[in-house]
Amino acid sequence: MEHENSTGVTEFVLLGLSQTREIQLFLFILFLIFYSVILPANILIILTIRGDPHLGSPMYFFLANLAFLDICYCSITPPKMLADFFSRHKTISYGGCMAQIFFIHFLGAAEVFLLMGMAFDRYVAICHPLRYASMMSREVCCALVGAAWAGGFTHSILQVVLIIRLLFCGPNELDNFFCDITQVIKLACTDVYVLEFLMFFSSGLSTVMCFLILLISYAVLLVRLRAGDPSKGTSKVASTCVTHVIIIFIMFSPAIYIYCHPFHSFFLDKVVAVFHTVVFPLMNPIIYTLRNKEIISAMKRLLGRHGLCRGK
Repeated sequence: MEHENSTGVTEFVLLGLSQTREIQLFLFILFLIFYSVILPANILIILTIRGDPHLGSPMYFFLANLAFLDICYCSITPPKMLADFFSRHKTISYGGCMAQIFFIHFLGAAEVFLLMGMAFDRYVAICHPLRYASMMSREVCCALVGAAWAGGFTHSILQVVLIIRLLFCGPNELDNFFCDITQVIKLACTDVYVLEFLMFFSSGLSTVMCFLILLISYAVLLVRLRAGDPSKGTSKVASTCVTHVIIIFIMFSPAIYIYCHPFHSFFLDKVVAVFHTVVFPLMNPIIYTLRNKEIISAMKRLLGRHGLCRGK
């Protein structure tokens, strides 16, 4: 890239999660076990939804896309983080750093927009049940998913366009295990006050606004359900909404912490970054699945067909 030659910085040094060898080995084993168990579970969710005709509703279509997005998101930083545990000199090229920033914001923003699509799906199911089938057709669902990907791409391009214009001529150490705007921007040789404000608005404030919109939407839907006639059907819908709210808290809490505080280091930054980029994304579909008996039953049928699970 043109900037890496003109600025003199061709790579960034990643300080990682710890400099102690024993801690690095412990973290490697811990994250490898987590990654090896939860990642296949998310793949199983996708295969189950795609292969079971009973899970053809829009809700499960969105869940499969959520699992796919989370798998992609967790393929950005964890593989390199695991490899770096065995590397003495942890570096990432300038181009690789910009690529990490692009895909983190691309997939992260796409997931935010997808959660909004899932909220719209619940709104139609609760407020317009008789028109649900026509309003949430497969074409509409595909359009909402496509819009989520397009929205994520647009958001990410704006972040990258802003940051590649910066000059990097001196320090190149990032006190983390991956590249993100909040760390890279502090290494710039120019005044970044205006840029920090723009990125706070585009990443921080927009995240808070989406978070509040989703929470208010589900609160209204739950109140509407409570005011209606109690039945098994409404109880199931309410349980689904509660699960969505749990996922929203899990996803937005670390993002708000990372992008809404000033662009300075705090002692919890690395811990929150691990949960934001490794743990929580893969856990989102799992949490949804554990609260859904239909998916669990469909998984047992799928595994039973392949001789991996024996039903009663």
